Amino acid sequence: MPEYYPVYLNLAGKRCVILGGGTIAQGKIAALRDAGARITVISPEATDGIKRAAQRGDVAFEQREYQAGDLEGAFIAVAATNVWHVNRQIYEEAEARGVLLNVVDDPDQCTFIAPSIVRRDPITLAVSTGGASPALARKMRETLAEAPALKWADLAGALGRARRVIKEKRTVIDPTRWQCVITEDLLRLVQEGHEDQAVDIILAQLQDDTIPEMCDDLTKCRTGGCAKRAALRAAEAVS
Repeated sequence: MPEYYPVYLNLAGKRCVILGGGTIAQGKIAALRDAGARITVISPEATDGIKRAAQRGDVAFEQREYQAGDLEGAFIAVAATNVWHVNRQIYEEAEARGVLLNVVDDPDQCTFIAPSIVRRDPITLAVSTGGASPALARKMRETLAEAPALKWADLAGALGRARRVIKEKRTVIDPTRWQCVITEDLLRLVQEGHEDQAVDIILAQLQDDTIPEMCDDLTKCRTGGCAKRAALRAAEAVS
């Protein structure tokens, strides 16, 4: 079994071809559509869901068998025909054209596999077993969806805004310092609807080297956490 390289793809405006019209093919549409792909479904038969998607304009539906040349201009493709020799023909065309291909339930013919997704906008976690057990990937997805650690996703907006300001100023800040500013207090501010205040705090802690609980060097933070903050916590524990 190959060792896969995990990656997120920008599919906005890219042509995606789904070959097959069953429930598995239908299940691929939503995520591809959300990613901005231009989707074409090719199959002699299709589920009612695919037909409704075509009526809404979410996909283009060509009601026919696969034929050579269907992957022309495609960036990514999914083979879900449930017919081995047809999937093989699709695989050979994808290889010849350099098209990324997922062949459902056949990792050996895949150039990419689709992970199970855990989403708490705008954070996305992808879970994969490398094709060994899709059922295990789904189980892990369900477990992770309830994980307390996902609460930190709520800080993405505030941190993203602060990052844009820092980039515009071209200020050099140690990556570890960014982690030092991510605290329960900051999270609570955002969850209570005070994102602007949270952004101000982030920017102050990132750019001000006189804040007592932060390192006094913007460009050299201690790996594993701020030495000053650790000392303050130790002192608080003793008192």
